[in-house]
Amino acid sequence: MDYEALVVGGGHAGIEASLALSRLGYSTILVTQNLDTIGQLSCNPAIGGLAKGNMVREIDALGGEMGRIIDKTMIQFRVLNRSRGPAVQAPRAQADKIAYRLRARKVLEAEVKLHLYQDTVVDFILGNGESATIEGVVTARGGRIGARVVVLTTGTFMNGKIFIGEWEGMGGRIGESAVLGLGERLREMGFDAGRMKTGTPARIHRRSIDVERMEIQFADKDVFGFSFGEDELDRPMLPCYITYTNRKTHEIIRGYLGRSPLFSGRIAGVGPRYCPSIEDKVVKFPDRERHHVFVEPEGIDNQEIYLNGLSTSLPEDSQWEFIRSISGLESAQIIRPGYAVEYDYLNPLELTVGLESKRIRNLFIAGQTNGTSGYEEAAAQGLMAGINAGRRLRKEEPLVLDRSEAYIGVLIDDLVTLGTREPYRMFTSRAEYRIALRHDNADRRLFARRKEAGLLGPEDAERFEAKCSKIEEIRCLLRERILGRDELRAERNRETARNPGEIHEAAMMKDDDSAWRADIASREGENFEHLLRDPYVSIEQLIKFEPALARGANTDWLRQIELDIKYEGYLRREERHVQRFRKMEGSVIPNGMDWEAVPGLSSESREKLKVVRPASVGQASRIPGLRSSDIAVILLTLGRN
Repeated sequence: MDYEALVVGGGHAGIEASLALSRLGYSTILVTQNLDTIGQLSCNPAIGGLAKGNMVREIDALGGEMGRIIDKTMIQFRVLNRSRGPAVQAPRAQADKIAYRLRARKVLEAEVKLHLYQDTVVDFILGNGESATIEGVVTARGGRIGARVVVLTTGTFMNGKIFIGEWEGMGGRIGESAVLGLGERLREMGFDAGRMKTGTPARIHRRSIDVERMEIQFADKDVFGFSFGEDELDRPMLPCYITYTNRKTHEIIRGYLGRSPLFSGRIAGVGPRYCPSIEDKVVKFPDRERHHVFVEPEGIDNQEIYLNGLSTSLPEDSQWEFIRSISGLESAQIIRPGYAVEYDYLNPLELTVGLESKRIRNLFIAGQTNGTSGYEEAAAQGLMAGINAGRRLRKEEPLVLDRSEAYIGVLIDDLVTLGTREPYRMFTSRAEYRIALRHDNADRRLFARRKEAGLLGPEDAERFEAKCSKIEEIRCLLRERILGRDELRAERNRETARNPGEIHEAAMMKDDDSAWRADIASREGENFEHLLRDPYVSIEQLIKFEPALARGANTDWLRQIELDIKYEGYLRREERHVQRFRKMEGSVIPNGMDWEAVPGLSSESREKLKVVRPASVGQASRIPGLRSSDIAVILLTLGRN
């Protein structure tokens, strides 16, 4: 069997990579161990979150599928950090775990140029030329599949080992076989491979929890799609619940630490710093009397409940004991125990900015294989790896998003410039230009990039142009519309009628339907755009005076307009920083630069530059340990050349 493109693995990175390649018109095969677990939400059945929700919307803006799948399968939607600034707000949705997986497979099966195949990849076929070039893969059943480009997305399965107390066994997920031999082959080929660890909590039966003893967490009333192409969402919303560990819980856990593979040294891999196991939290924070436990449903028909915050690899008997010490979980029935999984990953410093291996030409690597954690980080890499594998087939330069364009740009730049020795997770704080990288404007930021990638269909282009046209129309109306004296008088009368017996000024300060603050009388003659810059004025209030503002526009668009106007000053200041940043990024360093021939660099700097092989002076400036004098030398050398 021969194909133009081959993708190894059916997780979130593999889904996006195979869809991108097939939609670009290339004959593509996705090889995975089990077709029934494509798109499996191995840990928390949720998509999005802080910075992660921004990435999902960026994936959608670039033509990826994750946003569309979660829109069709969500069972609870919330915007996190609503009370804080828009730069740190992000959408998050609980998914129906089974529905998500089935939807992902349905989308893949609908692609004409995509072939799904169940087998395990154990080796690579390399060309015999001067430089190592991939030409296909070998499978466990002895099959040889030829391909011009290969995208490797093995997730937690490469030499995966599962730990539950004293028990351990090979596997990438509980009940699913590990991929054996591939990690050793990559090491033989010279790859810098290491071990990482992740974990998951126990799942319990829905009927065994007492929600009356927990705090309830409802979905938001205003629900919008992760996908910019989704106008209306009609999904049932289920509540989640919050409970807490207690002193007794912590005492039980401390009593079982001697049987923990995490503390006995049997787990060598580094775990995620920002998502530690419950035993790790108890040890590292001994003074904390309690820790949050988020009790989250895994589906509408599925009776499994996910205990977010209780990730563990403690023995099964201890899991029963400490879970039942928690309020509302006294009668908990465990369906699946919590466990840790340790697996091989590859050092991402060995990748180019296009996610292509520096060792093996035409081999692209994405997802947890690169040392990241999270479905969103994996999907983002898979999409970019798929796009750039397609560009390699066309003999084009890779599509590279910079740090000022997208969280995806921050993610990939961090990986290929800084590398990682622990599971990498995206945070808002990692992005220098986060005021511009809001989740609501991802389509406007990345429209041109999607077109450049070749993933923009006529319907999407038409929808986007209509949106931009409507936004400009509303902006013009805001600039032209003036607040008049008669309108102010009418509003005062309405406010007084709504609040008889109250002092009018006090009523104006209330956070209910009052349209204006107490000093509104001084705003006569101002245009609506200027009024909207006031932090106390919202576009919903202005719509009361001018209903035409809302005509033909959805709430998401109106929110974008409001934020653009309110943060215009900050955005202008950030844009000046971006221009300086892009000047450095635009100083291209030739591929194959001989760093030994550059005078004035220290031996340490030369070694770092040879490992990373930066594509620009900007990227070189972010290599840890490089001094400003080194950057000056590089600029001087490039100037001479």
